[in-house]
Amino acid sequence: MKLPAVAAVLVGALALSSCGTSQGRTVELPGGVLPDQQNAQQHPPNAFDRMLGIDRRPNEGPCPLMGVLYDSSRLVQFAQPNAERYANIAFTGEMQGVQGLCRYVDADPITMNMDIAMEFGRGPAAGADHRTYRYWVAVTRRGRAPIAKQYFDVDVRFPHGRDVVAHTEHISRIVIPRANSEISGENFEILVGFELTPEQLQFNRDGRRFRIDAATRASQTASQPAASASQPAPAQPPR
Repeated sequence: MKLPAVAAVLVGALALSSCGTSQGRTVELPGGVLPDQQNAQQHPPNAFDRMLGIDRRPNEGPCPLMGVLYDSSRLVQFAQPNAERYANIAFTGEMQGVQGLCRYVDADPITMNMDIAMEFGRGPAAGADHRTYRYWVAVTRRGRAPIAKQYFDVDVRFPHGRDVVAHTEHISRIVIPRANSEISGENFEILVGFELTPEQLQFNRDGRRFRIDAATRASQTASQPAASASQPAPAQPPR
C-alpha cells in the first residue's frame, strides 16, 4: 500500500519523582483498547457519548510496533577518553523496553501513550551525584526513514549510597495522522533510544558493555568461602 506523507506529533509528560516498576515488555492488546472494551458496542457513539468523549468501538487495526533501537539502547560515558575500563566509567544508562496503547477509529489519527523502562548507573569516576540524559522518540514508516523525531531530557539524581536508579518515562501523547481508514497502525513503528556520540554508538555496535553493578556482583562472588581442602573430592565418572 502506498502511503501519503504524514506528520507525527509527540507530547511528553516527564517526571522523575517515582521509580518505575515496568518490566519493559512490549504490549499490544487486541485492537489496542482495554480488555473490558473488547466486546463493547460496534456502532458509533450517540450525541451524549460524544459529548462525554466516550467511544467504545474497537480500533480499525493493530497498534504501531513499539521498540528500543538496539544500537542506541545503552549509554556508557567514560570520564577520560580512550580508557575503556570499569574504573573510568562516569555514568551509564540502559533502556529495558517499552509498552503502550493506541486508539483510532474511522479515519481518525492514531493516538498513543507509551512508557519506557530505564535504568541509570553512576560509576566510580562520576564525580557528581546527578546527570541529565537525553533520549529520542521517533515515528517511522515500517522499514523507512523517520516521519518525526523528538528529543527529551531526564534529570537523574543518585541518592547517597545508591549507584543504580530505575525509572519509567511516560510519553503522554503521540499522534500519527492517517489519510484514510484503510491505513492501519501496522504501517508505522515507534522507536526510542539514547542520544549518543559517534564513539558511544560505535562502542555499542562493537558489542562492548559495562554494567555498574557488575563489580559488586563480582566482589560478592569472590567473598564466598572456598571449598575446604578436607572435603572429599567429587567422584570421577567411570572411563
